[in-house]
Amino acid sequence: MNHPKRLFAGVAALALAASGAVVVVRARNGEEPGGSAVAAVATRATSPAPGELSPAEELARKQAIDAVLARRSAAVLKGDLKGFLASVDPKQAELVARERLLFVNLRKFGFSSLKYFTADAFRPVPGLVAKFGPTTFSTRVMMRYQLVRLDPRPVQTDLGYTFVQRGSAWVLVDDIGTDENLSRDGHRQPWDFDEVQVVRRGTVVVVVDKREASLGTKVAQVAEKAVKSVRKHWARPWNGAVLVVAMPQDRVMSTIWTAGTGDGWTIAAKAVTLFEGEQLGKPIGAPIGSRIVVNPALRKRLDKDLLVHEMTHVATSTLGIYTPIWMVEGMAEYVRCRSIEDDPHWSVDPYRKRVKSAYLPKLTALPDTTVFDADADRAYGTSWWIVEYLANKLGEKKLAALYTDMSQHGPSVLKKDTGLTPAQVVAGAKKFKG
Repeated sequence: MNHPKRLFAGVAALALAASGAVVVVRARNGEEPGGSAVAAVATRATSPAPGELSPAEELARKQAIDAVLARRSAAVLKGDLKGFLASVDPKQAELVARERLLFVNLRKFGFSSLKYFTADAFRPVPGLVAKFGPTTFSTRVMMRYQLVRLDPRPVQTDLGYTFVQRGSAWVLVDDIGTDENLSRDGHRQPWDFDEVQVVRRGTVVVVVDKREASLGTKVAQVAEKAVKSVRKHWARPWNGAVLVVAMPQDRVMSTIWTAGTGDGWTIAAKAVTLFEGEQLGKPIGAPIGSRIVVNPALRKRLDKDLLVHEMTHVATSTLGIYTPIWMVEGMAEYVRCRSIEDDPHWSVDPYRKRVKSAYLPKLTALPDTTVFDADADRAYGTSWWIVEYLANKLGEKKLAALYTDMSQHGPSVLKKDTGLTPAQVVAGAKKFKG
């Protein structure tokens, strides 16, 4: 969110000469997709254009590569490094090193399920084709996974892999050359950088650079306190399971950090919602959960205040996608401010005074995305005050019920659940003394 002193927020076609009527594809070690020894493509009545494959040939290629990917996912789950690297081109030393490190990182997270499979093919990348030859094939690969004790159901992200056919085997020759084709948020996961340290404390899992293991312990302690604060003021069941990423790289999950003048304009952390079938940054399917990504610039200065707002987003993220923004951010600010004042030595009075004197006089309607984009300070502050007003009028349990109903059915349920129209809510909030 944004207010003084803190801002919280949260190919490609395969270029094979079509000389034969039947194409035979074999996977590594003589195995074949679907368990058959050989996948044969039926004879074509007419030859395709040079460099093009028939639908049957494309299917055979997909099945062969999916078989390679299935062995990779099985190797991760079994802890079989040799099996994981079996499909990696041994001639590419840097690629082998990256894939080895990837395996080491993946094993630290703990997957209850993991599956890789091909999605859409990319256009040919000239540099890759020139380097690896005419059988070069680049494709989007979906990684569908579920982390133990974190994800209630599988989620997915996309990768960009390039394969080459050598003899009867498909070999992975590149894993970074098609990144520009991938989703903005999805594919740069915590396990895709340097070696990580995964710290577990209760229901909280924290990921840091291995060289900053002590920081991971500190962040986990702070995060655990934040979870307790959210559970105290969010009047619905939440198991407190959350993954907090506090790494030095600023590209983890492609998070964009907004810099301005001083800490008051710096986003401390963001809750990134994961969807059941997200691809290309589009929320497809139901929201499954969230990851909290900490601003690398602030990762060593975290306190509970910096996390409670985002933890509230995590606690509410799976309810639905139709909650109006004033309720989403107002509820997160409400829980944050209440958690601050749980400590008798702290108060949000300066924030309260600023909202009442500077922001409420300008309030004419429930804040929408236009207001948040134009004046985030005012939007966050007035949204908080509106939720404070509703909490005072309804109590925390009915407030949570209102939030849940809005998440599933949209803002139109406001009058049904509160007896107030949007205009009446605004008028009541402006008169509310707090």
